[in-house]
Amino acid sequence: MIYNFKRSFCATAAPLLVAIALSACSSTEEIEYVETPVEQLYNDAHNALLNGEYEASAQKFDEVERQHPYSIWATKSQLMAAYAHYENETYDEAVIALDRFIQLHPSNKDVPYATYLKGLSYYEQISDVGRDQLMTSLAQKNFRELIKRYPTSKYSKDARLKLDLTFDHLAGKEMEIGRYYISRNQCIAALPRFKTVVQKFDTTTHVPEALHRMIECYLQLGLEEEAKRTTAVLGHNFPGSEWYIDSYQIVERKRLKDVEKPSWYWPFEKKDALQVLEEQDGQKADDLRAIEEGIEPDQGSPWWKPW
Repeated sequence: MIYNFKRSFCATAAPLLVAIALSACSSTEEIEYVETPVEQLYNDAHNALLNGEYEASAQKFDEVERQHPYSIWATKSQLMAAYAHYENETYDEAVIALDRFIQLHPSNKDVPYATYLKGLSYYEQISDVGRDQLMTSLAQKNFRELIKRYPTSKYSKDARLKLDLTFDHLAGKEMEIGRYYISRNQCIAALPRFKTVVQKFDTTTHVPEALHRMIECYLQLGLEEEAKRTTAVLGHNFPGSEWYIDSYQIVERKRLKDVEKPSWYWPFEKKDALQVLEEQDGQKADDLRAIEEGIEPDQGSPWWKPW
């Protein structure tokens, strides 16, 4: 019986093993190369893109370059493949394709658009302020590079707007962390976060609240003089803000009665995120130069603490 079982098993298994071996061979077989005119390949890829078949479109654009690497359509196909990846929301593949395009064709007229699309690929991945902001920083870096290198490009205008939004988003992240620390009564950890918003993101809408939160921290730490001074700064710079009224009532322990609320105004000269970043970089360069020359860097007096 044992012998018959083994014989039966071998008789059954042998054809199966042969079938598996043949299947493995066929799966590793290369797809037959069929040369196709470049116009047909490009049109097929473009039609797939219009039909929303983004993954297939990207593959077809790659095939244009593979079959006709020296054609003028090959260069355009590289950029179109990246756009297909972007539309497919496969942003990592889009960034890789765009980096390759920019490196291979640095003088191409479409490089500004490629840089813009790369920034958008990061921008579309920006998450809420409760999460890591790496993509926000990368988007900011790419939009800034686009504006600096191609200031007259038609894409730079939108890049400036999105740069301001990334700036506000990073400030919001600092506020979120600061509020989290306050909720856990960790004011020593929270205070630097709010100071960062006031010092580095002073053109964003988060500044009045950041000053108010600083006042809360000072009071919890028993630093009443610092709290009063910061309240005075808040009242001087944002007299129409509800944050100032709340801060005044907390510090003075009395209601602000019969106060005539002045109209809201912004105490700073009108600047966008790019100007602020440029000023910060300039200050860093000056500080580094002073250190190299053995001079104490001039920190100046910050606007939010004039005493």
